Amino acid sequence: MTKSVGVAETAALAALGVTDLGENRPDALLAKRTALADLGLRPSWHMIGHLQTNKLRRALPHLDVLHSLDRTSLLEALAAELARAPRPPLPVFIEVNVSGEASKGGFHPDALRDALERARAIPGLSVTGLMTMAPLSDRAEDARPVFRRLRELRDEVSNRGYLDELGLSMGMSQDFEIAVEEGATHVRVGTILYSG
Repeated sequence: MTKSVGVAETAALAALGVTDLGENRPDALLAKRTALADLGLRPSWHMIGHLQTNKLRRALPHLDVLHSLDRTSLLEALAAELARAPRPPLPVFIEVNVSGEASKGGFHPDALRDALERARAIPGLSVTGLMTMAPLSDRAEDARPVFRRLRELRDEVSNRGYLDELGLSMGMSQDFEIAVEEGATHVRVGTILYSG
């Protein structure tokens, strides 16, 4: 994640060989992608944060992976935009609100199968896996039940053929080790990369 740093720090990561970078705002992603491309650096860009439907048309050509497909209205907007302007398949993670927190986005676990069916029906989307956000806590271990439940959900829907890949996007700087223990294939770290 590069959300808390500027272009220079982001470019330094890419120059060191980091091939995947994430942003939580479309405008920041576009600005950094453009600046790094001007330097000859072309990492894959992952959209991590909430993507507003009114910013989708501008953002979509610049996204390599979307980790936050979190609601039906975004599914519908993606279907319309991909029909209007086809592109190579976009890998997406369906965001699941495993913790049940009202402040978190994502589909309720009970709505996951319907969301997956809708996503799989959209030409141009590749359903790469599931994503979740654990509750903030001073103890990394508190995230384990949330990560474990996402892995269980992934296994359930995968066994029914709903996923193109078995990705799990979960864990941030404070709890990524627990996420990896529970099966994360993608972690969203940033703070630990820049703190001295």
